[in-house]
Amino acid sequence: MARPISKVAPDWWDYTTLDTEILDDAAKLTAEDIEQMSRGGFTVVMYDTVEEFYLAEALEYINAWRQSTEDNPVGICGPIGPTEQLPLVARLVNELELDIRSAHFWGMDEWVEAGRPVAATHPLSFLKADMELCFNRITPELVMPESNLHFPAGDLDAYSDSYDTVRCAIMQGGQGEVKHWAFNDPPRREGQYQDSPPTPEEYRKLKTRITELHPMTVIQNARTSGGGQVSLVPTAAATVGPVETWKAEKVSVWHCGCHDNPFGMRLSTMMISKKIPDSSVPMSLLADHPNVQFNFYRPGIGTVESEMH
Repeated sequence: MARPISKVAPDWWDYTTLDTEILDDAAKLTAEDIEQMSRGGFTVVMYDTVEEFYLAEALEYINAWRQSTEDNPVGICGPIGPTEQLPLVARLVNELELDIRSAHFWGMDEWVEAGRPVAATHPLSFLKADMELCFNRITPELVMPESNLHFPAGDLDAYSDSYDTVRCAIMQGGQGEVKHWAFNDPPRREGQYQDSPPTPEEYRKLKTRITELHPMTVIQNARTSGGGQVSLVPTAAATVGPVETWKAEKVSVWHCGCHDNPFGMRLSTMMISKKIPDSSVPMSLLADHPNVQFNFYRPGIGTVESEMH
């Protein structure tokens, strides 16, 4: 039976092309149901206050960098979205006088215009955000050298290869409305993928690359980062891929309730918990990663109900 055409972007794959039974089951989940969806290799953690939520996210940086030594460097891959944890990371490093000179950091992604990553002067630059919100705030005597900061803003093969020379203890991320981590969006519905999206095995072969963004992602980033100014948002990005993600010892996803919606958070949680990987929901492919943690700000989970405004 042919899969449905997307309700939001007919030329693309996305979660609206799933079987309606999967969508209906996800919509019925309560916050209590979500909390019970942990299984071996997948852990669900709840936080009741926003302060605790972002502090816990910041502590993942600290705990990863504490493991690092000159002989055995360790790093963390982190997102822009959420960003609230970044100033907390800098403050913790400074207050603890934590020497992180041997540690590493990978930025997850960067916008691309005219085939090239945007400069750090671009108002939406992720590199700019990481530096201004975190690394430029760390005491110079404690912070790692620039050579230990890896951004997908130049040689993407070198960026990818760095995951083979430095241990990535954890890869953090948020979840976008198209159910991506980083910018691993669903693909266009064309060519060999006209009738079905890539298999999970095919999608997991994708490395760090420049990729076209799903229209839903462009709209979301205009809403969350540009005040709704869609023309400001690039339509392509360089992004860490599944290949590098599977080299991370742990993948930790942070659901604050403002990047994706109540239905989306339920859908990806259920698909990972029940091992239903489908590349139209890229986040669901983490069902096959050996160590994934979903972190929820409980008040942000919301409800899936029809309500007129």
